[in-house]
Amino acid sequence: MKLETLSATELGRLINRKEVSPTETIEYFIERIKTRNASINAFTYTKFEDALHEAKLLEERLAKGEDCGPLTGVPIALKDFLPSKKGWTNSHGGVKSLIAIDPEDSAFYAAAHRAGAIAIGKTNAPAFAFRGTTDNVMYGPTSTPFKPGYNSGGSSGGSAAAVADGMILIGEGSDGGGSIRIPASWCGCFGYKNSIGTVPQVNRPDGWSASHPYCFNGAITKTVEDSAIMLNYMQGYDPRDPHSVPLPKRDFTELMKKDIKGMRIGFTADFGIFTVDEEVRQIVRDTALLMEKAGVKVEPAEFHFAHTQNEYAEMWCRSICFDTATDMELWKQKGFDLIRDHRDEIPEEFIYWNEKITHGSVMDLRMMNEWRTEILDAQEEVFKDFDIILSPVTVCPPVKNRTDHNTKGPDTVSGQKTEPLIGFCETFFENFTGNPAASIPAGLTKDGLPVGLQIIGRKFRDEDVFAAAYTYEQINPWSYDIPLNRKID
Repeated sequence: MKLETLSATELGRLINRKEVSPTETIEYFIERIKTRNASINAFTYTKFEDALHEAKLLEERLAKGEDCGPLTGVPIALKDFLPSKKGWTNSHGGVKSLIAIDPEDSAFYAAAHRAGAIAIGKTNAPAFAFRGTTDNVMYGPTSTPFKPGYNSGGSSGGSAAAVADGMILIGEGSDGGGSIRIPASWCGCFGYKNSIGTVPQVNRPDGWSASHPYCFNGAITKTVEDSAIMLNYMQGYDPRDPHSVPLPKRDFTELMKKDIKGMRIGFTADFGIFTVDEEVRQIVRDTALLMEKAGVKVEPAEFHFAHTQNEYAEMWCRSICFDTATDMELWKQKGFDLIRDHRDEIPEEFIYWNEKITHGSVMDLRMMNEWRTEILDAQEEVFKDFDIILSPVTVCPPVKNRTDHNTKGPDTVSGQKTEPLIGFCETFFENFTGNPAASIPAGLTKDGLPVGLQIIGRKFRDEDVFAAAYTYEQINPWSYDIPLNRKID
């Protein structure tokens, strides 16, 4: 049986029925990782012995008749960025001098572990997750398995590439500007970012960190149902998180099946300000119109923003550095100066924006909040008429990997200037507002590169996004035949 062709849910059912054992499953995927990882560079390190030990423990529990969860024995990967499994290590996205032991579990891993899944290693990400591509000095770039040599997207690019290539079935993502949705798009996966307050994040010593813009922990999967199971386990209320909302528990595996007939669905290719590659525009528009097979009408959605795409993208670069610049100042107080002593480990673009914030003024924060409010108001005006908004995830297909460990997005698209760190992504608005959003596979370019469709919902209406995604999945199911069957040299 080719286990890599299954969804996580399907494999979990087989293991729970004892048709395949957790140990057999983990051994199978270990061999697949050993054979395939080098060609796309998805994993930064693996923990095979840990995974086999957990598989043995699960077998003992299954033998006793215990309910081990819907994802029992399913191999997953964690993102090598922030702490995600106590006792493992993280590198802040391939920054050698920052390698440290994980002091705690991430929300993703804690939920996946409760559901029975087994972590098998950590996956590649850019330094500080500060861009929509995956590349760094320590580990190099990660490729989309649809076309090795082209980037996987970022910042959770290693996780998305590993899922698409069948080396694991669920990957951890974090999303501060699109870092779940962008790599899901460029690797042909399903990526989900929940509403702010749905999944608690307990940050200390600053409980309000990771909020400018809002940052999220979540899953990259092969199917909508797999992500729905993950959110079932991740959702909850925690008063230690100031953004956490005491929402009622929801079963997204049931809510995703609701009939979307009657939903008001709007489509925008560019939000009125992005320059979009014409082939991407056409693929995403055609995909959006397929939703009409479900008995809905897809209508144009018009946005009115006060600033340009480049201005908003640069504002994102500024705002995300409020936290990173603060971290670096705190490290200096302890005698560790990252930029002075380890400049060669981090991209110049990251240094530029952090120094801009460090030498800025309180008015920078004021400007960020005003512009963020503009985005919120413009979007809410559109949500008066629509329940769901559809758009491209990125304005271009995957870019070629560079050889200097500094792969970025394009500087121009269709002849127009584009900010290369996040400006090629139509995702970061939802990190300013906190709305739920997903990426679903929309199709391939003539060169065989994946394109993603973004589904955006009203705040706290995660079930609407799941229902729209699941409906599309039934209308136009996507295939992983290309990456799963690609030839390994």
